[in-house]
Amino acid sequence: MGFLRSVNLAHPRPNPAKPEIGGTGIDKRPTDLPVEVRAPGETGSGLAGDAIFDTVNHGGEQQAVYAYAREALDQWETELGRELTDGCFGENLTTRGIAVDDALIGERWRIGGQVLLEVTTPRVPCSTFADWLDEQRWVKRFTQRALPGAYLRVLEPGVVRAGDAISVEYRPAHDLTVGETFRALTTEPELLPKLVDVAELPEETRELARRRTAKS
Repeated sequence: MGFLRSVNLAHPRPNPAKPEIGGTGIDKRPTDLPVEVRAPGETGSGLAGDAIFDTVNHGGEQQAVYAYAREALDQWETELGRELTDGCFGENLTTRGIAVDDALIGERWRIGGQVLLEVTTPRVPCSTFADWLDEQRWVKRFTQRALPGAYLRVLEPGVVRAGDAISVEYRPAHDLTVGETFRALTTEPELLPKLVDVAELPEETRELARRRTAKS
């Protein structure tokens, strides 16, 4: 069983990498307050009080919540030689004690007594992330490391706060992990056929895997 080290909300700022979208919510910082996690609906799914500007590439039902493991941040701290605070990778939830990158696609996490989330896809790095971290060749380095963190969709809404327990309530029968999905989509295209038949993956991801497999 793991737990939430922090729940992080956006502090909007200009986005030099994509000035046309008006800003970015990648600067996320921990809050000590309880935060509502909303199910899909008119108000949008995800954390109340968060901000998403690039709605073409981020947010929506399949990317409602982004989780990253503190253990992975610690690895990056050592490699980069700088402090990385909870939320600095743009994650809504910084976890401890749960294997985020080894989670199965479709795995379900119970957080606290209310919220139920389902793992959907890995995060793929973008120019906004590279500009925010200000590290040389960041997209390439992040990709090669293959510690992407996980997007999740909201199955049961409720309230979360730092310190809440995280338990894995359900694991699907397949063995496709977040990390393996990321590698298939980036550095190891030979893994793409494995994505095609995993029903828990979003259909657009499966279709992408089909197209790329057909070209190879």
